[in-house]
Amino acid sequence: MEHFDHIFERASARHGGEAALRQLIATPVLSPGELAAIADDRWLSSFTMSLFQSGFVWKVIRDKWPDFERAFFGFDPHKVLLLDEPHQERLNNDTSIVRHAKKIAAVPVNAQMILDSGKAHGGFGAFVASWPSDDMVGLWQHIRRHGKLLGGNIAPYALRRLGADTFIFTGDVSAYLRHHAVVDAALGSKKGMTQAQAAFNIWREQSGLSLGEISKTIALSMG
Repeated sequence: MEHFDHIFERASARHGGEAALRQLIATPVLSPGELAAIADDRWLSSFTMSLFQSGFVWKVIRDKWPDFERAFFGFDPHKVLLLDEPHQERLNNDTSIVRHAKKIAAVPVNAQMILDSGKAHGGFGAFVASWPSDDMVGLWQHIRRHGKLLGGNIAPYALRRLGADTFIFTGDVSAYLRHHAVVDAALGSKKGMTQAQAAFNIWREQSGLSLGEISKTIALSMG
């Protein structure tokens, strides 16, 4: 496996030197205490934003987000659980948000996932904060398994948005991992994700960078 120093040097050469690269890869990471303090409604909001952005124009979702917050009761999980079929049908006809029946129906399921996951920890933020940082793919799998429509990069983007440290399988990162034979299985499979996690753990030891910074460096080393 390629040493991370070589990846970093290549990315630096392609993007104006080390100082410029460090600015490009800067990724805010919160402490466990800061993550634990994030309310459940913000986690549900972030997961829902990533869900609706998937396969859609991100800017449109961001511009409409105040209306999403209104439509889903500020993403209070307990209130969202009250979204029965008639209410969901009204949302499916609400032109102020993006109307997508399957995604709208997924929001209450994901609200339940957040409440259930956080129950023994005092909140979903504390649950995320307690998860081992060397097994972020395990957290992705938990979220995908217990939530709805939260596969692919949806969970990683939602986690990173709120300050959890994670890598993301963007197109460039995925291409690197396959081209350099870091993984020999599909990245959506348990084997592929486990192989990728092991590589990121090694690169983190080699570089002292966060998983997010490593992920961005790899992407910028490509092309």
